[in-house]
Amino acid sequence: MSETTLTKTFELGYNYTRSTGPVIGRFLTALREGQILGVRGSDGAVIVPPVEFDPQTFAALDEFVSVGESGTVTSWAWVKQPTTHHLLQHPFAFALIRLDGADVPMLHMVDAGDEAAMRTGMRVTVRWAVERHGSITDIACFVPA
Repeated sequence: MSETTLTKTFELGYNYTRSTGPVIGRFLTALREGQILGVRGSDGAVIVPPVEFDPQTFAALDEFVSVGESGTVTSWAWVKQPTTHHLLQHPFAFALIRLDGADVPMLHMVDAGDEAAMRTGMRVTVRWAVERHGSITDIACFVPA
């Protein structure tokens, strides 16, 4: 009895798009316009990026709050050798940044130039992308203030 192996090339694709919805959509539209928005939770905390539902009560959130373009690094990790997938192609930090007017820090990149320049508590400010399209990458990165 002879054994035959059948083969067929196959490409797996996810051919769908997802709507950003009213909360993230508004956040991304604001980024395109050079503004950063958060949302106020039931406890009064301002969350950036905004979330649709309150983390405490699970109620829908709709009170948008404009926050500052500068903030404080609360934690960070240095990337010595970026891969081709990273947006910055030189050493940088991923950092949690509590923007002025926000209570919850957001994750983004800090282009500090050198690991020795990074520290918890340092002040950073937004470097906007030259062309903005309504994406989180409209914030190119943060830089030391």
